[in-house]
Amino acid sequence: MTEPLVARSLLFAPGDSERKLAKAGASGADLVLLDLEDAVAEASKGEARRLVAEHLRGTERAQPQWVRINPLGSGHALADLAAVVPARPDGIMLPKATRAEAERLHHYLTALEAAAGLPQGGIRTIAIATETAPALFGLGEYAGCPRLAALTWGAEDSATALGATDNRDENGEYDFPYQLFRALCLAGAAAAQVTPIETIHGDFRDLAGLEKVAVRARRAGFRGMMAIHPDQVPVINRAFSPSEAEIAHAERIVAAFAANPGAGTIGLDGAMLDMPHLKRAQALLALRRFDAS
Repeated sequence: MTEPLVARSLLFAPGDSERKLAKAGASGADLVLLDLEDAVAEASKGEARRLVAEHLRGTERAQPQWVRINPLGSGHALADLAAVVPARPDGIMLPKATRAEAERLHHYLTALEAAAGLPQGGIRTIAIATETAPALFGLGEYAGCPRLAALTWGAEDSATALGATDNRDENGEYDFPYQLFRALCLAGAAAAQVTPIETIHGDFRDLAGLEKVAVRARRAGFRGMMAIHPDQVPVINRAFSPSEAEIAHAERIVAAFAANPGAGTIGLDGAMLDMPHLKRAQALLALRRFDAS
């Protein structure tokens, strides 16, 4: 089974800009997404492939460098993979994905790894799992998908797929369908035992709004968030790092259960705690692998 992804911040960098590719690597993001899809105009796809492959070969990686390819049905995906796999990306993000397409990507990668003399299965995958109408009905089907390390969702392509004129209500919150897709992505990731990743916050100047979204996302169960600008990275990293107070409380819960082996429930600070509280505390302590910077 593929190890779940460990990354708080996943920063997109347009594949057709050498400057932005380099800037993303110096951003402090936990993972960089070299983008061959939405950030690259149709006429620039070939040049972007060349630049991304060159970047992967020639750059000392401060963090994992993944590539978002074009959708499998776009006519660009195989050319994307043929260009970048020999340069050993750490992973591939598949947009507009279905479960069947995520499996097909696995087979393509297996063949290309063999052709390039790379270790089999070394390149992991993330699926953006809500961007087409058929994909929405398969969010619970990703268990056992080879190479899959994370699931994420996209609000903009989902709205386009449904024919919506907008995806937010008069208060600026996502309308019900998109809240549902977000929740199903979270549940689908849990069912598949992979990492759930929150979608982007599109207004890169709105750092206060980003912080609210990111804090809520971690509270709901997401373990990281995508970013579209380097300025968003520190905000996301802080939001997805547990605070000292959270760590201290979780340690007290774990210690209390350890001091009472065999107990199904314990009292702490006037509250009765049971196994779900212990499991949540243990999961929170597992997030301490990053500095809260």
